[in-house]
Amino acid sequence: MGAVLADRAEAPAATRREAVIEVRDLAMGFGGRTLFRHVTFEVSPGEVFVILGGSGCGKSTLLKIMIGLYQPTAGEVTILGGHLARASGEARRALLRQLGVMWQSGALFGSMTLLENVMLPLEAHTDLPREARESVARMKLGLVGLSDAESRLPAEISGGMAKRAGIARAMALDPPVLFLDEPSAGLDPVTSAGLDRLIRDLARDLGTTFVVVTHELQSILAIGDRCVMLDKEAQGMIAQGDPRELRENPPNDTVRRFFRREAE
Repeated sequence: MGAVLADRAEAPAATRREAVIEVRDLAMGFGGRTLFRHVTFEVSPGEVFVILGGSGCGKSTLLKIMIGLYQPTAGEVTILGGHLARASGEARRALLRQLGVMWQSGALFGSMTLLENVMLPLEAHTDLPREARESVARMKLGLVGLSDAESRLPAEISGGMAKRAGIARAMALDPPVLFLDEPSAGLDPVTSAGLDRLIRDLARDLGTTFVVVTHELQSILAIGDRCVMLDKEAQGMIAQGDPRELRENPPNDTVRRFFRREAE
């Protein structure tokens, strides 16, 4: 682990200042039980950064801390130069508007069409007239390949389409950072591969920074520029870097077993 972590720790100051997200010595626990501690990493502009690890290691909890839903027990997160944990009022709302989130299920409102679902952030955070909101929502649905499904309800679409619609809604306000929680969970391999391609295309074409929580190995290798791996037993980070490099040169047995799908 040391060699992989040291490369990031010794990065020049200029690189650190350019980071979109900085996580410093983060710790979290519940009911006196430590979930993770000493978590430190950076996310650079335009990259797809993956948070990975086995079940119960704290991946989704880390994401929720990063978007301001949970307060850590120690450490801090800086996003786009701001601190959600410290911000309040309009300053906090302004920072949150720069973040888009897609939850694991898509979290679409069942009584609304896909177009209406994608319009929701525009209705809540802009003064655009309805015609303009509809135009923006249609454009976002087009970006994720759902132009022909705008009038359909969530119950009328597949799981993969629901994930795409969730991404479209997360992009409604053109946030520079998108957080995706288990985007490939529950999808068949072909649909999952298509979603992976979509994420890579959006990152390349729009310059959007992605933070993706997943334990799906094929997706990690397909989309990840860099990653950080958490481990339940270690109660924190056990590696970070290019996932392909971690697969070829694992720094410890836990990382090797994960990337090579080896049983203990």
